[in-house]
Amino acid sequence: MRWWGGRRLAVGLLLWCGALSTLIAAPDAVSAHEPRAGVNAVASAHPLATAAAFEIFAAGGNAFDAAVAISATLAVVEPTGSGLGGGGFWLLHRASDQRQIFVDGRETAPAAAHERMYQDSDGKAIDKASRDGPLAAGIPGEPAALVHLAERYGKLDLARSLAPAIRAARDGFACDDKLAGAFDRHWRRLSAEARRVFAIDGLPPVTGDRILQPELALTLQRLAGNGHAGFYRGEVAQRLVDGSRRDGGIWSLEDLRSYRVVERKPTVSHFRNVRIVSAPPPSAGGITLGATLGQLEALGWREDQGVSGKHLVIEALRRAYRDRAAWLGDPDFVQVPQRRLLSTDHARTLAAGIDPDRATRSADLEPARSPPQGPQTTHFSVLDAQGNRVAATLSVNLPFGSGYMAPGTGVLFNDEMDDFSASLESSNAYGLIGSEPNLIRPHKRPLSSMSPTFAEGPHGVLIVGTPGGSRIITMVLHALLAWAGGADAQAIAALPRYHHQYLPDVVQFEPGAFTAAERQALHEMGHVLRPLDSTYGNLQAITVAADGTVAAASDPRGVGLAHVE
Repeated sequence: MRWWGGRRLAVGLLLWCGALSTLIAAPDAVSAHEPRAGVNAVASAHPLATAAAFEIFAAGGNAFDAAVAISATLAVVEPTGSGLGGGGFWLLHRASDQRQIFVDGRETAPAAAHERMYQDSDGKAIDKASRDGPLAAGIPGEPAALVHLAERYGKLDLARSLAPAIRAARDGFACDDKLAGAFDRHWRRLSAEARRVFAIDGLPPVTGDRILQPELALTLQRLAGNGHAGFYRGEVAQRLVDGSRRDGGIWSLEDLRSYRVVERKPTVSHFRNVRIVSAPPPSAGGITLGATLGQLEALGWREDQGVSGKHLVIEALRRAYRDRAAWLGDPDFVQVPQRRLLSTDHARTLAAGIDPDRATRSADLEPARSPPQGPQTTHFSVLDAQGNRVAATLSVNLPFGSGYMAPGTGVLFNDEMDDFSASLESSNAYGLIGSEPNLIRPHKRPLSSMSPTFAEGPHGVLIVGTPGGSRIITMVLHALLAWAGGADAQAIAALPRYHHQYLPDVVQFEPGAFTAAERQALHEMGHVLRPLDSTYGNLQAITVAADGTVAAASDPRGVGLAHVE
């Protein structure tokens, strides 16, 4: 057995969710490049979510059943990052027919939504209107996606895969340091119902407190027993709508009844001899990754170029994010020139404008505006012994979403409406400016940066993704470049990170991402550097080497757990 993670846990924690010793290896046959692994592997943002997956494997489930169990468990134990009141993207690889599918469970705008709903009489965005409270919430997609995964791709019934999450909500779990810190920072944003549910003796939970969520357990039980109707119709739906309407939201019962997931074709791009499968619109991830990698290949980028190589990465990101802002949105509402944006000719055209010795000012590029997307998200990666795999990135946007909980449901509402453009003149919580393709429309899905990704090449397979808002794409990019250069799963998860997103025209970077000499050199090239006080992201990676060796790693910045059995 091999273990890595933000925290090492005793085997007894996994036994909490079932006997792992019964797992049997089987061959993994995916593509001409993919090695035969024959093991189950999980990397997730919380030990109980990883344990839930192995409980499902022990019960005879596959990677898709495990994805349901992980998603639902994270909704209980990591309410800062995802939940039944949010949505996400699940990238699937089915080994039996080599099919790769992108399951879009992104939230949708309510039918009563309109592009001026967060503006004042002068057309200016109203501060926090799209972030706090039920008006900030899109119609959730995660419950429908869990039903879809179980019914279409899983081997077990939905109730079995939801059992670990129901148990965690009903019986409680221990609050970890990271969650305790989030409660402390965001307690005032939470609605009265949310504070009532989470409070311990009237106060925010602290490390070690046991958090019970009986209302959420009941909601999960109704989902388990009645599928789509258990959440989107009946008593749960009525309570969600009643709460929303009472406290200033605009949800309707028809909004919930009509929600459906969408299956889309993933993006496919190439970097040297590596094939990258990633998220299509309404995610910007796959196109932005492909455009960046295309430029780097055109420029002859190498891993050993030092500060010059980092300069080229920054410049390629600047141009790819400019395209993101100019063109990308919900493909059911706007025309996205995906083929052109991922073409070799387009990458070469962008790369031709890069000066190898000097930063380009974003203001000197053709104008575009950058769409918003929040940072508090979660990701997990799964591989099963049959070769099925899942990379899934889920979100409620800001920590605890909108902070609003519908009474009697245990469901925290997302604030993904902030991922739309509230106005073309105003920025969102993260300094990102609105764009025309991402304006609010009824039933539209907001643009996202979530980038669940597979990479396949002669030396193996990578399953990867991370939370981090607009910085998700650059974190996945760093992981892809490092993996293509031979880095292992642990090194990929721990990589120092830097980021550029076109606007604002600054290079953000973690402590330790650049040496003092590199900072000086980048400054002399004309880059504006913005050091961050803390780290960011929570990357989860699984690698399969050419000889079939499997490794998994959970970001050391988080509290997650990676396990291979």
